[in-house]
Amino acid sequence: MAQSSRLLTDSSILYRCSQKYYDKVLSDLNLGSGQLPFLIFIYENEGITMNGLAEKGCYDKGTVTKGVQRLVEAGYVIMMSDEHDKRVKMLFTTEKAKEIMAQIYLIRQNWWEMITQQMSEEEAALFGTLQAQAAQNALAFLIREQQEEPLRIFGMQKLTLLDYPGKMAATLFTGGCNFRCPFCQNSDLVFLAEDAAEIPSEEWLDFLKKRRSLLEGVCISGGEPLLHPGIEALLRRLKQLGYLVKLDTNGSFPHKLETLVSQGLVDYVAMDLKNCRESYGKTAGVEALDLGPIEASVQLLMQGRVPYEFRTTIVRELHNEKELRLLGEWIQGAQKLVLQQFEDSDRVIQKGLHAWDRATLEQFQKMLIRYVPNTEIRGC
Repeated sequence: MAQSSRLLTDSSILYRCSQKYYDKVLSDLNLGSGQLPFLIFIYENEGITMNGLAEKGCYDKGTVTKGVQRLVEAGYVIMMSDEHDKRVKMLFTTEKAKEIMAQIYLIRQNWWEMITQQMSEEEAALFGTLQAQAAQNALAFLIREQQEEPLRIFGMQKLTLLDYPGKMAATLFTGGCNFRCPFCQNSDLVFLAEDAAEIPSEEWLDFLKKRRSLLEGVCISGGEPLLHPGIEALLRRLKQLGYLVKLDTNGSFPHKLETLVSQGLVDYVAMDLKNCRESYGKTAGVEALDLGPIEASVQLLMQGRVPYEFRTTIVRELHNEKELRLLGEWIQGAQKLVLQQFEDSDRVIQKGLHAWDRATLEQFQKMLIRYVPNTEIRGC
């Protein structure tokens, strides 16, 4: 018990002293302790992506972006586009980096020898093994906690005949989104206020339990539902209640989507396809958007493992015939494409946008049917 009570203190001491050591010995190389793990990861895994770095070291994406940018500026790392998908950036070390890696490993070895002083060779090896196991245990705990974290609900539509094709359903709305689509009707969910009213879980759960004889399905919308670690636990609960589940998503989390599809936790997926590839970032409100995850989600759905539809909200300022033709070519052969009429309101993120008239939408539909025969218009 006495030993375990020092875990937090000892871990903090090791971390802070390691930082000071590395910052000092790496200063002549224009490196710091913050960039060192990324440089080693990239050197030992040439071609790794930014997402791969985040997953490998359990880093948040902001930390990875800053660390890699410092390495690029220092001339130690370069970014190259994947030959199969130009939007995916792969990371490689430069010749400058390769020239110092032997020195880097020696610096790391010197620190190891410092902190294992007065340990026998066997004790040092055991310390390394136990430290690695403790880190794995901590990571497993973090993953488990994230998966079990309850998903917060900020809106509920008790009955919809439109959201889930062919089903009587209710809709639950999550908060927060990683896109800033100018035409989005749910700005209050995208820019979630600190005092946003949350619907207690017992309230919406009690409602769904009572309506099992009437409702067939539940739609999960947002915001972006796949932002939240608790999405899997929520969908399991809905399936336990006997509901069919429809998921609305922007497609930016293909690995999560793959998991939910593989585990049979979704029965229908509606993916918002904002525009053609060339205009995607502008239409999503994120100019430097990495299209790799979007492409992966499109490919996943078009495998046909779960019923799905692509949805595109048509806005006069953001969509024209050329862009929609390119979109059609992108998803040629898809199960279904829905053209949604833009509706202006006080809740729209960007003011001053306009809808195309019905006749123009029908022209777009006629053109897109050549690529996706099941193309329909919704909302007008």
